[in-house]
Amino acid sequence: MALLEASHLTKTYKDISVVNDVSFSLEHGKCVALLGPNGSGKTTTLRMLAGFIKPTDGNISFNEDRLSKDFRNYVGYLPQFPVFHNWMSGKEFLIYAGQLAHLSKTEAIKRADELLDLVNLKEVRKLRISKYSGGMKQRLGIAQALIHAPKLIILDEPASALDPIGRREVLNLMRELKKDATILFSTHILNDAEEVSDEILLLNEGKIIEQGSMHELESVQSTVTIKLSFTDEPKFIEDRLKEIESVFKVTRENNDYFLTVHDLQIARKQLLEVVHRENWQLTRFEVAKTSLEDLFMKAVKK
Repeated sequence: MALLEASHLTKTYKDISVVNDVSFSLEHGKCVALLGPNGSGKTTTLRMLAGFIKPTDGNISFNEDRLSKDFRNYVGYLPQFPVFHNWMSGKEFLIYAGQLAHLSKTEAIKRADELLDLVNLKEVRKLRISKYSGGMKQRLGIAQALIHAPKLIILDEPASALDPIGRREVLNLMRELKKDATILFSTHILNDAEEVSDEILLLNEGKIIEQGSMHELESVQSTVTIKLSFTDEPKFIEDRLKEIESVFKVTRENNDYFLTVHDLQIARKQLLEVVHRENWQLTRFEVAKTSLEDLFMKAVKK
């Protein structure tokens, strides 16, 4: 059963639809990446799900409590640019956030200690936040989002402004978090989405244009690229490759040839038959993995 269901979400500002008829569901224990070009409606979608803005139309429901119109207790939210009281220590800030979330002071202290340990900030819990690195601040922000033990964690560009070390820290933390909660995060760093997400929502011009796992999206795109390399330069090779029935596109980079095909099994058989018949000196036959960037560019350009 889904944790959350969003149905026909629409947000309009002065007759401009920023989000237009968006529907999807989030399963328990999944890490879902929300992708899209700048201005595609990612942050607006996340803010509606977090309860900060109301949709112009549509509905958001949690299966734990379908009757409630206030679902903020179920959601932890980290904005793209979190704001901290830099004069506070990390622990003081989490206790403060816990009390804002209606925890008693005793509960907030206990929860702060648990989360500081989880996000690996226990050793610097008494240090002022102004002394924290960018990665440390993001991890503290995630701890703040977790303070009330939400079912869903929403992270808006959690690693985009960090250096490689900070990004790695946040990505590793996200892997741990999805063991106990559902994560929805937006990003424009496609490698991050490919690395940690179980499913992908691709948003463009306020609409969801693709959704599913990487495997499902690869199946929808249904094309495969084969890379061929040769020890010599066979005569008329490009023309001969284009004549093969299963090949519909051939491109060349230096001495490498890239063939786009629909059916890998048929293409492999036909290609090897031609290579054998023509006595070409083949040194590499490599099936290129479809990257998330490939899928992203194809979907956005449709």
